[in-house]
Amino acid sequence: MANDAVAGNALRVAPAQPGATDDPVRGVLAAFTKDLIKGVDETLAAFLAAEVESLTEIDAAMGGFAATARDCVLAGGKRVRPTFAYWGWRGVVGGEEPLCSVLPALSALELLHTFALVHDDVMDASDTRRGLPTAHRAAAARHRAAGHTGDPDRYGEAVAVLIGDLCMVWADRLMAHAAVPADRLLDVRRCYDQMRVETVAGQFLDVLGENDSANWTVDRALRVARYKTASYTVQRPLLFGACLAGADADDPLIAAYTRYGLAVGEAFQLRDDLLGVYGDPQTTGKPAGDDLRTGKPTALLMLARQLADPAQRRALERAGSVTSAREVDRLADVVRDTGAMARVERMISDRVTEALAALGTAPIDETARTALTGLATAATARRA
Repeated sequence: MANDAVAGNALRVAPAQPGATDDPVRGVLAAFTKDLIKGVDETLAAFLAAEVESLTEIDAAMGGFAATARDCVLAGGKRVRPTFAYWGWRGVVGGEEPLCSVLPALSALELLHTFALVHDDVMDASDTRRGLPTAHRAAAARHRAAGHTGDPDRYGEAVAVLIGDLCMVWADRLMAHAAVPADRLLDVRRCYDQMRVETVAGQFLDVLGENDSANWTVDRALRVARYKTASYTVQRPLLFGACLAGADADDPLIAAYTRYGLAVGEAFQLRDDLLGVYGDPQTTGKPAGDDLRTGKPTALLMLARQLADPAQRRALERAGSVTSAREVDRLADVVRDTGAMARVERMISDRVTEALAALGTAPIDETARTALTGLATAATARRA
């Protein structure tokens, strides 16, 4: 039944052509990405409905747990990873190939993303995600409301870890629904596995940095950005899409995707660093200044320390110990005054330029080239 539901939803999705009078970038993104996101959301909803129903048969409480995991997946988000994977695929196959064959594999990336987000929120002790309580905070609140025994916070963290684990398994299961040749699916799995390994590597370095900030550097902060974000947000999804299309490893397009993906992915994380300090909580869905409260050694904070004068450096030593909103705002002003904010903006701009240069001579479908050009800007100039 799950296979039929996924396929039925997938078959209803067909890319639309942008109007001739549209701005090229805006027209392509509006015409194609909207239908893609609708298809991903419908595929996920159909797949997860069957999965929750199956798990409910084990125990009513298990059904509630599975529904919570489902809600984490469907709670919103920009669907960035399926979008880059889609254009990686479309750049190889062109505009006529129907989407339905690969839609389950593209949608699986959103399950992988949920796994990473839920675990990341536990590691960062985050309170909110997309404007709602994080999975571990919500589970802890339910524990308290029910009057259960034991430590509610510990319970919430355990539940969140299991939610992330379940999403990882669900991603594998949904990917198997892709209607591509078996040998090609093996190549896709190799790319997918490498994406997961690099994500874990980046996450470990992120955790290490928070506990060894005295020995951290800008270079190591950028290494975290490369593996924690660039790999599984842009670069690997693009290559994943190319693998779905059957591209060979020595295809020149693979080299272009690799170069573009690294540049845009790093710029994406650098924008996250800025939003983590200066973002509007109403837009980002997360409290502003969390990185300063925890002393997270982002490239922004490492650059601020590198550029600071002695008085500014003394102020920056308080990162990780500030608590009040006023203290956070003062520290954010210090970071800006060092010139680190402007430097990060230039780093983002330089990476976007590098990404567009990679696309310039790539042997890629022209519609995909236009879309990826727009995405390079949209993903790195965002406010959320």
